[in-house]
Amino acid sequence: MKKEIGMLWQALIMIVFFFFGSGIYMVHASSDLPHRVFILHSYEANHVCGQPQHDGVVTVLKREGFKEKENLVFQVYFMDTKRKNNTPELIEEQASLAVEKIRFFRPHVLVTLDDNAFRTVALRLVDSPTPIVFSGMNSQPEDYNKIRPFMDSRSLPGHNITGVYEKLHIADAIKVHSRLFPGLKKIRIFVDQSPTGKAIAKQIEVELARESIPCSWDMKIIENWEKYQGEIHAVNRDPEVGAVYPAALLLKDRKGTTYTAPEIFAWTVRTSRKPEIALNYAFTRLGLFGGAAVDFYAMGLQAGRMVTECLRGENPGGMAIEEADKYALVFNLKRAGQLGITIPPDILMAADEVINGTK
Repeated sequence: MKKEIGMLWQALIMIVFFFFGSGIYMVHASSDLPHRVFILHSYEANHVCGQPQHDGVVTVLKREGFKEKENLVFQVYFMDTKRKNNTPELIEEQASLAVEKIRFFRPHVLVTLDDNAFRTVALRLVDSPTPIVFSGMNSQPEDYNKIRPFMDSRSLPGHNITGVYEKLHIADAIKVHSRLFPGLKKIRIFVDQSPTGKAIAKQIEVELARESIPCSWDMKIIENWEKYQGEIHAVNRDPEVGAVYPAALLLKDRKGTTYTAPEIFAWTVRTSRKPEIALNYAFTRLGLFGGAAVDFYAMGLQAGRMVTECLRGENPGGMAIEEADKYALVFNLKRAGQLGITIPPDILMAADEVINGTK
C-alpha cells in the first residue's frame, strides 16, 4: 500500500512539473506578452554616438514586429560616462546602479552601447541567463576576453554575449581623402587617454597595419585640453600635415572642466586650417569637413538584427560577432568653404549626405 501511495505521489509530482514547465514555455513563446529590452548607454542622452545606435536598434525591432506599447517594453539607462561620470570611481558607481536596474527589470535582451557599458556591466553578467548584444565596441574583443572569458571565438562566441565591433574603416577614409587631395603627404591623428581613446588608438594601428594607404600618418596622444589646442596650432604651421583625424573626444583642462565632441569640434573648426577626417558620420554635422566615416545608425541596425534573433529564441552564443560593415561618405560644404576647398562633383554625387553648416 505504501509503495502504491509513493508511486502515486511521484506521478502527481511529474504532472505538476510537466504543466509548470509547459507554462514557462508558453510565457516565453507567447507573442501577446511584452518582450523586455534594456538599452544601456555609456553616454548621456542624445549623444552623437549613442543615439544613432539606439535608433538603429529600435528601427529594426519595429520593422520586425516588436512594437513599444504593444508587445515590447524598453528600459533605457544613460551612464553618462563621457561628460559627467568620467572617473574610474564614478564609472564603477554607475555600473553598479545599472546592474541593479537590469536585475530588477529582468530583460529578455540587454543591449550595451560603447565600451564603458560593456566593460563594467556586460562582463559582470557573463554566463548569466540574460542574452547580451553589444554595439560600438572599440577595444578588441580578445582583450576583453582576457579580463573575463565571454567568447570562445568571434565566429562562435559560445556564451550569452554577441554583438558588433566598431570597425573604423580608417584606411578607406584616408583613401577617399587622398583622392580629394592628390598631393597629401601626411595625416595627423589625435586620440585621448580615456579607456575608449586607448581602444581607438589600438583600432587605428590594427586597421592601418592590415591595409596600405597612399600617404604617411602619425598619432599624438593628447593628455589635456591645453595640449590639444597647442597641437592644432602646431599642425597649422606644419606644411607636411595635410589633414587631421580628431579622435580625442574626452579632454579636461587644468581647472578640471570637461570637453567632449561638441566643444572640441566647435573650437577645432574655428581654429584649424586643415581639413578634418570625421571618425563618425554625425561628427560632420558638428562642423568637421567629413569624408568616409563610421555610420553609427547602420551599426545599430546590425545590432538590432541580433536583438531580434535573441527575442525569437536564438542563442547569442551561436551568433558570430560582427564588424560594423558600413561607412558613410558625408561632407560639410560650409566647412569646405571655410577651408577654400572645392569638392569634385563626382564625389559629391557619390556622397550619402551633404551638409551645409551644423545640425
